[in-house]
Amino acid sequence: MPKQNPKILEQLNKQQIEAVKHFEGPALVVAGPGSGKTRVLTHRVAYLIKEKNIDESNILCVTFTNKAAGEVQGRVRRLLNTDKKLAWSGTFHSVCAKILRKNGYYLGIPISYVIYDQNDSITLTKQIIKDFGMDTKKIKPRAVHGAISSAKSELIAPGEYDGYARGYFQRSTAKIYHEYQKRLRKNNALDFDDLLFEVVNLFRKEPQVLDHYQEQFRYILVDEYQDTNHAQYTITKMLAEKYGNLYVVGDMSQAIYSFRGADYRNILNFQQDYPEAKIYNLERNYRSTQNILDAAKNVIKNTTRTKKTEEKI
Repeated sequence: MPKQNPKILEQLNKQQIEAVKHFEGPALVVAGPGSGKTRVLTHRVAYLIKEKNIDESNILCVTFTNKAAGEVQGRVRRLLNTDKKLAWSGTFHSVCAKILRKNGYYLGIPISYVIYDQNDSITLTKQIIKDFGMDTKKIKPRAVHGAISSAKSELIAPGEYDGYARGYFQRSTAKIYHEYQKRLRKNNALDFDDLLFEVVNLFRKEPQVLDHYQEQFRYILVDEYQDTNHAQYTITKMLAEKYGNLYVVGDMSQAIYSFRGADYRNILNFQQDYPEAKIYNLERNYRSTQNILDAAKNVIKNTTRTKKTEEKI
């Protein structure tokens, strides 16, 4: 008599079950629109805890929005029939903020640091522009903040940005970038981009701290992997370097929504970084029309070598 799947795998289709039961080693879950990627992500977390006896503190589950993080937490709690929250499930920014609260002192970051939101950051940028006597018609605070944010996402420090700066706007931004960072530190503050940027700095400068988190996060799950920027990609790769248990979900539907800024380089890099990775295709669709599926499939065919088909429901 064939062995039955555990209750936690009930109501999943065959492809979802295969993806959820993946245990060790790198894996890429290729998800089409409405194919149940969040279900796969949450069921795998629950499966690791309940069926593989993995302590929840050894699981890092990263999402891109607070709403998604809350949904993951809620679903996992229901699957495990518990009120206990996952200690390390949240957005990249919230996870990094937590790491810096614990270990930021290595970089001179106080445990009581404050986090500037976008409005705070733009206000600070505007004040620096005024203090420097720059023309606010040519050097707009929001544009400067956007350039600094992009630089940090690419892990470009103020000194490095100087070497890239070309033209009046970029040279002005380079000057402002230096002062912006000085004033943040003076105010014991970090902006959202610093949360990622400084964690990379921390891991690079203090290998024992990186080793600690590599040991703790034996199993790493990342949702919306195609939307990770360079800083997020680097953090994920560094954390997974020791054990290689990196499980990422890429949503193929992003390819046809240009306003989301879909970028498949990270998925392609994943396959290059982990050539031994197991690939799971979630082909069954539960909500999109066939026209959208066909459009997505055509874009995907021209964008990536990861092949998939779509099934009518």
